[in-house]
Amino acid sequence: MPNPIHLLRCASIAAVVLAGSCAAPMNDGATLSSDGTTNHPITAVPRYASIKLPFSAPEAGLMPDAAGRLDAFVADYLQHGNGSISVSAPSGPDSTGAISYFAERLFAMGVPRDRIIVGTHDAANGDSSVEIGYVGYIAHSDPCGDWSKDLGGTAGNVTAPNFGCAVQHNIAAMVADPRDLVQPQPLAEGDAERRSTVIGNYEKGKVTSADKTDAQTTKITTVGSP
Repeated sequence: MPNPIHLLRCASIAAVVLAGSCAAPMNDGATLSSDGTTNHPITAVPRYASIKLPFSAPEAGLMPDAAGRLDAFVADYLQHGNGSISVSAPSGPDSTGAISYFAERLFAMGVPRDRIIVGTHDAANGDSSVEIGYVGYIAHSDPCGDWSKDLGGTAGNVTAPNFGCAVQHNIAAMVADPRDLVQPQPLAEGDAERRSTVIGNYEKGKVTSADKTDAQTTKITTVGSP
C-alpha cells in the first residue's frame, strides 16, 4: 500500500509544477515583450513644414494677417526646427528684393544668418507667393487597435499585441521636442554669478536658496483659520 505521506508529497510537487507552467510565458521566440515600450517604440520622424505668403514689393511689406502667420511659423521653427530655414521667391526681376526682405526679417526675428537658405522657383499660374520652409521632427508611434489575439485565452500568460500602445501614443503626444528622442540637447552654461553667491552664502552659514515672493509661497490653512 502506498505511503500516504509520499502520495501527498508527489501531489504537492505536481501542483507546483502545474502552477508554474501556467504562470510562466512560453519562450518560443514568437511572444511579445512584457515591456510596452519595446513592442511599440516611439520614433522621431522628420517632416517638412512650409507656408506661402503673398508678397508684392519690399516697400509694401506684408499684410497684418500674413505677418502674423510668419511670426507664428518662425517661432515654431526656433523651437522645433532642425537645421536651416529656406526662403524661395518666384524667379523674375523682383526675386532679389523679396529674398532680401524675408532674409532680413527672419534675422530680425532671431534666426542666425548662417541658417537662412535662399533661392528661387518657377511661379506656377502667376503665383507670386514666397515659400518659407524648414525640416522638423514629430514623435511617431504605430497605430493601436491590434486585437488579433483572444484576451480570454490567457493560459500561456503571454503579452497581448496591443499592450502598452495607448500609453506610448500619449507619451509621444506629450513630447515637447521630438529632437530629444534622437539625441539629448546640450546643457546650457552655468550662471557663474549665481554660483558664486550660493557658495559664498554656504561658507558664511547663510541660506543658499533664493528668496521667494508671496505668489511663489504656498500657505496651507485649515478651515476657520484666518
